[in-house]
Amino acid sequence: MDYPNDQAPGAPVRSGIPEHGRIPKYYAVKARIAALMEELGHGSAIPTERDLAERYDVARETVRQAVRELVLEGRLRRQGRGTVVAEPKLEQPLSLASYTEGVRRQGRAPGRTLVSLDRFPCPAALAAETGLTVGEPVWHLERVLLADDERAGLESTYVAVARVPRLDTAFAPDSSFYAYLQAQGISFGDADERIETVLATPREALLIGTPPALPMLLVHRVSRDIEGRPLERVRSLYRGDRYAFTVHLRG
Repeated sequence: MDYPNDQAPGAPVRSGIPEHGRIPKYYAVKARIAALMEELGHGSAIPTERDLAERYDVARETVRQAVRELVLEGRLRRQGRGTVVAEPKLEQPLSLASYTEGVRRQGRAPGRTLVSLDRFPCPAALAAETGLTVGEPVWHLERVLLADDERAGLESTYVAVARVPRLDTAFAPDSSFYAYLQAQGISFGDADERIETVLATPREALLIGTPPALPMLLVHRVSRDIEGRPLERVRSLYRGDRYAFTVHLRG
């Protein structure tokens, strides 16, 4: 078979082919299915495992492994009893822009569903991380993130009650928290952010609507206002098959 040009823009190094030139049979099938996906276009159903096995003259388990990887990568998605070509991943900029702004830039409709809003004394670990005072009242706001009504992630926000005392009565849980803060005269100054890959807990997977084995992108953020005072601590969990992060670098 013909393999993609490993020098093509955006292509992985040697297109995944080892130096000895031998590749697993499932990977060859995966490359052919990926080429078929380009022809079919987003939202189109791919042939069944049996049809693909016959087309490429391989065992169904070989096709199953290839399709499984494409689903895990977010390039295919399950729909009912079939499998369709997935839409492009949502791109979230690594900046102080809100989730709402990032989704709207891509022509999608952002949304959120409230899971819980609790108030409790600030624990020592949170105080050490944010600069808040141990024992002072803090809010914990947990929401499911939506893009065109599709569940895309889970967000937990911790903020001092003193900064937003009426959060439980004046804030619409399905709206932008950043916009709410700005309406209160609070401006963001800077933030520290860390990104890692994790597997969702059973509870998180249930809330987001994904299998527990699906890799997730976990973003930790500690933000401060323009005067350098602690503002919020956010833990955002994004579906690894639906999200990518972008950043503009300048020398």
